[in-house]
Amino acid sequence: MKVAVLISGRGSNLQALIDACQDKAFPAEIVLVLSNKADAQGLDRAVKAGIPTATLNPKNFENRASFDAQMSKTIREAGANFICLAGYMRLLSDDFVRTWRDKLINIHPSLLPLFKGLHVHEQTLESGVRFTGCTVHFVRPAMDEGPILAQAVVPVLPNDTPDTLAERILEQEHRLYPLSLKIIAEERVRISSERVIIDGYQPSQGSLINPAG
Repeated sequence: MKVAVLISGRGSNLQALIDACQDKAFPAEIVLVLSNKADAQGLDRAVKAGIPTATLNPKNFENRASFDAQMSKTIREAGANFICLAGYMRLLSDDFVRTWRDKLINIHPSLLPLFKGLHVHEQTLESGVRFTGCTVHFVRPAMDEGPILAQAVVPVLPNDTPDTLAERILEQEHRLYPLSLKIIAEERVRISSERVIIDGYQPSQGSLINPAG
């Protein structure tokens, strides 16, 4: 499977995907890293790994729809047929999401549907929940909506700050995102009535894969 990764920042989840794809047995290849920011650190990670990169400046486009149309064009020209969002901080247009329906996943630092949007770790601590985590989901037009593919659980400790909680969740993100891409690339994933079904589902230590399959 040929994958494009969209980023806006440092690209730590991108690095986890790059590391996974370096295994010859891994069933996916990153063929493009695309950013809306020219100074995104993740672009340097891609260059070091020998992966083609592209940058599109939103200021050069009339509106979000024209920007997203160019993104789709760039992604297709790179030969990608699947997209991973890895810290991409722009809202996607409905047309873009529909164009790439079921070919577009995101990772979010909470156990969706809880704590959508920004300032997730602050929301988590303010709520008083004892457990949180991260979620990989297929993208739909509404923010942080879509069929859940995989989740990993992290305890919320009494002395946690947003930064300490974020660090522990990020460790799980780096494990969960490559695993999620792997089972998709192995063609083990299907969506039925907006629920993810995983063929041959096996619980993975430290991760809770959606048990609908």
